[in-house]
Amino acid sequence: MNAPRTFSRREFLATSAAALVATRFAQAATAPAEPIIDIHQHVNYGGIRDKDFNEIMPGRTNDQLLAHQRAMGVTKSILLPAGRPVKRPSTLNGFAMGLQGTCATNADCMALAQNNPREFAFGAAEVPDLADAPAEIEKYLKSGAVVIGEQKFSVACDSAEMQKLYQLAEAYNVPILMHWQVGSYSHGLDRFHTMLKKYPKVNFIGHAQTWWANIDQACDNSEQNLYPTGKVTPGGWSDRYLSDYPNMFGDLSAGSGENAFKRDPEHAKAFISRHQDKLLFGSDCTDYPGQGRCIGAAQIAQMRAWSPSKAVERKILFENAQKLFRF
Repeated sequence: MNAPRTFSRREFLATSAAALVATRFAQAATAPAEPIIDIHQHVNYGGIRDKDFNEIMPGRTNDQLLAHQRAMGVTKSILLPAGRPVKRPSTLNGFAMGLQGTCATNADCMALAQNNPREFAFGAAEVPDLADAPAEIEKYLKSGAVVIGEQKFSVACDSAEMQKLYQLAEAYNVPILMHWQVGSYSHGLDRFHTMLKKYPKVNFIGHAQTWWANIDQACDNSEQNLYPTGKVTPGGWSDRYLSDYPNMFGDLSAGSGENAFKRDPEHAKAFISRHQDKLLFGSDCTDYPGQGRCIGAAQIAQMRAWSPSKAVERKILFENAQKLFRF
């Protein structure tokens, strides 16, 4: 047996320093990256229900959601519920978010967020033309909901039912997130300025196809052109609302948000620059962890590529949401 080698003081210090550096590199690799807030995620996303609302295929599990969130580098997500499953014109005679998609209730989102408070916050939503919709939403606002939404229903944006929810948002000082889709949900984007003026203390968040199509002044607002392509002419309804009203914000999530920027990168750079204090990162991803084909990840990459500075990127991916939701 060979005798154990003895180390000089210099060798010992060099070896110790190398080990310390290696440890710190390992810690850096596992430590959270710069914080990102995702304002638009769903529980049980991708689940399928039959016409009687019975679940026939489960969606993404809560563990998969958390793993996917971490894979994107998101440090906190807001979970948005769907409202009650009812058949009425305002839900297009189906579950509030559709028979295929998200079927999570207010209680589902609250439970997951309360069990994982570092990773999740939750919103409250309800079918607005149900008589007890304000009371149902208020119950969850009192329990800590940070936003009303996602409000995705076939109702006019200036209807009496929706105005009751705007009044509730004002009373509880929370934003309201609306899904705009011509022919289906949240009708009347062209006259929404009347609500922005009437409720100046309410922070509104625009989302979905018609919202993002209308960054373009040349948008035709047809149901057949929900994902327009080509160059953007600045000055559409959404662009103007973000510029003219301090209480209007934009949710970058989903294919509609991604498309609005990739269709015209030069316009995207200018749009990000002028609305840097109004844009909020959201993913609205159905993807399971590990696929690497996530709309949310693509949008993060776009914001990093086209933000005019690191400071603007941090606003969009974190600081604007932190401020608006008072995290």
